[in-house]
Amino acid sequence: MSGLPQILVEFMKKAKAFISRSKRGVVAIIIEDDTGDFNTKIYTRESDVEKTDYTSVDIDYISKVFLGNPSKVIVERISAGGEYDGALARLKNKTFNYLAVPGIASEDVSSIAAWIKLQRKEFKKTFKAVLPKITSDHEGIINFATDDIKVGDKTYSTAEYTARIAGILAGMPLSESCTYHALTEVESITESATPDEDIEAGKLILINDGSKIKIARGVNSLVHIAGDKTEDWKKIKTVDSMDMVSDDIRSTFEDNNVGKVINSYDNKIIFISAVNAYFKTLVKEGVLYDKYNNHAEIDVEETANWLSQRQNISEWADDDIKQANTGSNVFVMADIQWQDAMEDLKFKVFL
Repeated sequence: MSGLPQILVEFMKKAKAFISRSKRGVVAIIIEDDTGDFNTKIYTRESDVEKTDYTSVDIDYISKVFLGNPSKVIVERISAGGEYDGALARLKNKTFNYLAVPGIASEDVSSIAAWIKLQRKEFKKTFKAVLPKITSDHEGIINFATDDIKVGDKTYSTAEYTARIAGILAGMPLSESCTYHALTEVESITESATPDEDIEAGKLILINDGSKIKIARGVNSLVHIAGDKTEDWKKIKTVDSMDMVSDDIRSTFEDNNVGKVINSYDNKIIFISAVNAYFKTLVKEGVLYDKYNNHAEIDVEETANWLSQRQNISEWADDDIKQANTGSNVFVMADIQWQDAMEDLKFKVFL
């Protein structure tokens, strides 16, 4: 039992700091630049960026990321006209929330999207990317789709302004959504003629409300719901919450349990109790819905599937299955509801 109370301490630390951590996410940006001879630079402040390392264009991209106030910006440099494979290989084992490639050509967008999907599916990485004009139908891909973004004397393409959007999303606390977030530096855009249809099609667009340019709605590119996914998976805020909870549970389990704790029933219950305490704190922080019984428990179905491949359990009760020896495996399920931000108002006034 040695060391087991520590897992509760770690979960509570993470839960109490959840919102403050969420609003200080990390952006990775891939740039094509022959000015320097480095591969990777990591910055926590814009003032740390050496202007002699980049062209003025790339300095501007990095500056646009920092406008969103992320905690860190990872710059991966490739040679002009080079391949992205090396930069992606370096990023694979780094920690970041959003990727942007502001100089990307349209023919390369799908390969970056495919890499993000692979990392999320096969390696359980919680990477996401802001990419220009891609019908990806995936919660990890933000399909930015606004053209001709005028800032001062410069008009940016959709691809170029993905750097700014990635910075906004990484710096957005999970107590808020990016819906109606104003981009005060933007003077004009090519406005969508069909904004509602664009949003339904999984496009993140900017709109002009007559006084400012702002994000229309915080949606990712997911359109078609299948399997265990629900409508909530279309929302950037919800997926960011899911990813952060997933990272917290996985990292805490790996750091405090893997190889350190025997897989007894009592120890499984201790781990699950710590997760449930974590959930309760997330309710207080406004991450999980406060009127729902958010809880984790031993996954009876998955445990039974594993046991049935080794012995006859047809006469076993659920409690027998829960307490069975499962080797090194811990099968847990959670039933939770995410707390959304206020975005839609229907207000009837009777006279």
